[in-house]
Amino acid sequence: MTLRESLARQSVRKRMWAVVAVAVIGLAPLPLRAAVAGTQTHGSDSSVVWQPCPTYSDDAIRAQGVTDEQIPRYRALLARMECGVVGVPLDYGRPDGRLINVAITRFRALDQAHRLGSIAMNPGGPGAGGYLMPIKVTMFNDQSARLNERYDLIGFDPRGVGYSTKVDCAARGNPVPGVLTEAAAHDSYDMVVAAGQACVQADPGFVAQLTTVNAARDLDRVRAALGEQTLSFIGVSWGTWLGAVYRNTFPGRVGRMFLDSVVNPQDGSAVTEDEGATAAEREFARFAAWIAQHDDTYHLGATQADVQAAVLALVRDYQANPKQFTDLPPPVDGVMIANLAAQPLSTWPQVSAAFAALRDAQGPTAPPALQAIFGGHPGGSAPDAPEEMNPTMRRAAACNDDTSRLDFSTAWTRYQRRLAQNPVTGLRNMFPPECVGWPLPAQVVTLRPTGGSLVLSGHRYENITPYEWAARLHSKIGGSLFTVEDDEHGSVLKNADCAEELVAYFNTGRIDRGCDGVPTP
Repeated sequence: MTLRESLARQSVRKRMWAVVAVAVIGLAPLPLRAAVAGTQTHGSDSSVVWQPCPTYSDDAIRAQGVTDEQIPRYRALLARMECGVVGVPLDYGRPDGRLINVAITRFRALDQAHRLGSIAMNPGGPGAGGYLMPIKVTMFNDQSARLNERYDLIGFDPRGVGYSTKVDCAARGNPVPGVLTEAAAHDSYDMVVAAGQACVQADPGFVAQLTTVNAARDLDRVRAALGEQTLSFIGVSWGTWLGAVYRNTFPGRVGRMFLDSVVNPQDGSAVTEDEGATAAEREFARFAAWIAQHDDTYHLGATQADVQAAVLALVRDYQANPKQFTDLPPPVDGVMIANLAAQPLSTWPQVSAAFAALRDAQGPTAPPALQAIFGGHPGGSAPDAPEEMNPTMRRAAACNDDTSRLDFSTAWTRYQRRLAQNPVTGLRNMFPPECVGWPLPAQVVTLRPTGGSLVLSGHRYENITPYEWAARLHSKIGGSLFTVEDDEHGSVLKNADCAEELVAYFNTGRIDRGCDGVPTP
């Protein structure tokens, strides 16, 4: 993952929301034969309706992070991908009511004589699209590509995302840079509450059904439609929660399951944000020690304590006095620096150079080291590019599952305590939490051990999904713990040595206790 991609992923749940539009997509009834992904269907939902796959311009492929040299291979993989939709009930309590579509893709196993089944894959979110995940996994490295030798690879957009039926009712607004006063915090809190209420009111019947449990039920409909007795699964980030809920709901229908970068198992967003902040500050201590070892390059301090003090001074200075550079769209404030301080080790040289440049920046243009991180868009953009993240599904699925609905006083007190306990990285979790005032009841899942083949992967130094969360989920549902000695979110398939372990697990059912992961720069 590039630094820009990492920052973008971490910032998704930290930005404030403002209602800007309401548009229901793909809900007009059409005959089943004419249905496309995202439309309501009539009739049977027991099979896949196969159809032509989307076509993409070169710009749309580049927008997915594909280099010009990789485009021919991407197009070759797209040519062998099968695309279809599976009809599912919007509300499983009313199976004969409104139907929606879940869009799926398939790479058939290359070795059909020794085929072991199908592996469905989810990249996280909630709200991230997995439709093209078979292509992405195959292109990561030669080892991850071997997953397709004996397994069909199944990509899918969960309900509410991408080519599946969805509703768009909200967009993220940009917070005002600089110090957040209590009065401004009240305004932000009220705006988030109003945005959530307006989103639900746009289509209450649809938004209420954007839950992890329903996504798991949809996945089992996909399994049945593919004619599989059991379905294996790879989930990353929120995909680990989807996998755990799927296993919990349909224990007899799960084959082998690998869950990478395990999320906090339903302790509420308040606990999740507090523990994530603690992990980020802990990881920054490692980062500061590394910078100190390279003081001849960055001149930020010769000891860990000196570096921590220097970066803390940057956070406080830029939060009190944000800078707008003429060639950089976002203003630079303490929140941006706190996010930089929480980045994984593969980006440390680049981030350290940015810290050094920010200390001495005069403007009016951004320092080259900062421009390299934030200038432009990685891979460009295109109108026909697939949806990477649906903000409505992102918020609805998170909030429909969230048991912590904090009032202003409680939320503000926790935020202030988090800043005090995590002075460098605490600002990265913006105020208020995204589910304050969410008007729908929380969906509670009681997890239990179900037996069967399961691997839970935790990354020793990660702060997006801290390592202890894997152990916590293991205590609830069992399985084997797999430790990755890095701080990269969901890196197992992207690292060839770790991917080799994962492929061996799916082929044999056996796995070692871990892998090294992404090396220190």
